[in-house]
Amino acid sequence: MSNISGKETKPEILVRKFLFSKGFRFRKNDSRYPGKPDIVLPKYKTVIFIHGCFWHGHKGCKRSKLPETNVLFWKNKISLNIERDKKNRIELEKQGWVVLIIWQCALRNEKLKIQTQNKLIDFLSKQITPNT
Repeated sequence: MSNISGKETKPEILVRKFLFSKGFRFRKNDSRYPGKPDIVLPKYKTVIFIHGCFWHGHKGCKRSKLPETNVLFWKNKISLNIERDKKNRIELEKQGWVVLIIWQCALRNEKLKIQTQNKLIDFLSKQITPNT
């Protein structure tokens, strides 16, 4: 588990490259905010978390299936992650941030990736930009 990186993952890089190519500027892994969001778009008052389906307990996703060994450990680990995510989301929303979560499985193939990217751009283009 020590080799599992919490940042600079392939899904994060994919989303960041896409946003940058569309002209969006952001901060990455900014520790000033609860949960250290993967992407912070201050102009849009929006933060984005790119969650791994397994590590963050994506309900209904086949990639979130727990291993058959040491089940109690994994249930506890994932449930603590879910609780921490919820707490961070609530805190960010209290501070006036819009919190988006992109699941790893939404980027797994080209069709889903394009749909997710289009939804993201559509959402951001509708955001009110209070800092401009």
